[in-house]
Amino acid sequence: MSPPTRSILHVDMDAFYASVEQRDNPELRDQPLVVGGTGDRGVVAAASYEARRFGIRSAMPMREALRRCPQLLRVRPRMAHYQAVSQQIFEIFRSFTPLVEGLSLDEAFLDVTASVALFGGPIAIARSVKRQIRETTELTASVGVAENKLVAKIASDLDKPDGLTVLYPRDYETRLDPLPVAVIPGIGRETLKRLAGTSISTVRDLRVADTRILEPIFGRFTQKTRDRAAGIDDRPVVPSREEKSISAEETYDIDLARREDMERELLRLAEKTTARLRKAGLVAATVQVKIRQPDFTTVTRQRQVTPPTNGTEQVYAVAAGLLGEWLAEHPSAKVRLLGVGGNKLSRAAQGDLFADSDNESGIDRTVDEIRDRFGSAALGRARTLGKR
Repeated sequence: MSPPTRSILHVDMDAFYASVEQRDNPELRDQPLVVGGTGDRGVVAAASYEARRFGIRSAMPMREALRRCPQLLRVRPRMAHYQAVSQQIFEIFRSFTPLVEGLSLDEAFLDVTASVALFGGPIAIARSVKRQIRETTELTASVGVAENKLVAKIASDLDKPDGLTVLYPRDYETRLDPLPVAVIPGIGRETLKRLAGTSISTVRDLRVADTRILEPIFGRFTQKTRDRAAGIDDRPVVPSREEKSISAEETYDIDLARREDMERELLRLAEKTTARLRKAGLVAATVQVKIRQPDFTTVTRQRQVTPPTNGTEQVYAVAAGLLGEWLAEHPSAKVRLLGVGGNKLSRAAQGDLFADSDNESGIDRTVDEIRDRFGSAALGRARTLGKR
């Protein structure tokens, strides 16, 4: 069985605004809650899952929401706060791939096709994304995994909240075909009204429908609509903005207490970060380390590098120096989390990526090629081996 041609994730936070409010205020947890205007003329911006059981949904007039659930709790939106939480989430996305297309504060596509050599298959990456979101924000996300954006978006909505659904072409007839036609993005209420007079109610019905039935409804978009029902979508994931930083971090089940263990983990993280820099054709002018202690005290240290680099040894040397300076100030400290990042990114010159005259560049290139072909576990530096 051949592997997927592309690996696309659609990540959708679960009841984002409402979940943030319930996280921040324990009294709101497990309660029917909406975020929105508190006056009777307001509308619902977000509804908790407890409120959704009453049929309450986004964009519903607040008056109607209160009619359906008189005990409904209402909270004014805190957009600046939601944006700050969203930034944390998108930093997690970009730690796995530079190809992140944000659709809103709480929703994005990730193209992880080139990331599997570093982080494992797309399902493993999806699990890691979900885990890191939960650890960092105490929130849950639902993820769809597919070969394209269309099917990934459909998949992410099939098992909410906190779901992970994989839909590849071999699954379409058994899992995609029986779904109601409304799951296809772009088919809204007005189109559903027009379809109500036909025999089309499922994705399969739409996929096999006669053109004579579809053309009066979809016009020049008839073939495109039929393609969508067949799960066909070749749109690329378009990054929402230029990448500002690339990093890798890890939280450890057992706190690191020995400097040699910390440095070994730092090298592993430097390998991940620089491999992603090289994949993206970028170099970093600043190297940053992130250190979190068992009491969750977190610090970052950074240093400029000249010239900018994506070489593993160069980045590791700077990161190890920053860690050493911190350890000199905290000689007996233990470490719960370590991170290595590259900031102030710019496009790499051709020589930075491929010139064999620079021995380190040649080594990194060879390592990347072997890992791309055989997987991330196929080759590693001797200094990263050994138990903690």
